[in-house]
Amino acid sequence: MAQTKITRTSDLTFWQKLYIPEIIKGMKITIRQMFLPKFTRQYPEERWNPPASFRGRPVLVEENGKERCVACGLCSRVCPALAIEVQASETELNKERYPVKFEINMLRCIFCGLCEEACPEEAIVMSKEYELTFNNQEEAIFGKDKLLISKENLKERLEFLRQYR
Repeated sequence: MAQTKITRTSDLTFWQKLYIPEIIKGMKITIRQMFLPKFTRQYPEERWNPPASFRGRPVLVEENGKERCVACGLCSRVCPALAIEVQASETELNKERYPVKFEINMLRCIFCGLCEEACPEEAIVMSKEYELTFNNQEEAIFGKDKLLISKENLKERLEFLRQYR
């Protein structure tokens, strides 16, 4: 194989090789930030209300007393942290399948939102909840009892998703 010579359109100057201009730019940003007014939220008393685009803990959408999930398993396949476990079963209702077991290990979840993007039924969405505390590892495994949230409570997030899909 013949090697091709790679030529740069512009070589770095002496000062650019030393990174001095970039260090000075960074110092200017730091000094400017030092004199801006400070912002502190008094956390327990002042709660933060996240915007609709915020990715909090994943939840299942409950509609008319039933979960929207059809147990396709796409969310568990796309999860990079392998935090979601779904087991499906058949039903005689309008939809063919439903999840018998739907669990998310919140210690493994990285809040990436890929499960939400992969779901064809908008059954799993990222909520506004950001406070998660556990005393042991078993408490961190959320089943359907902790994951199901009514569609009305997730209205803002569902509208955001429809707007940007």
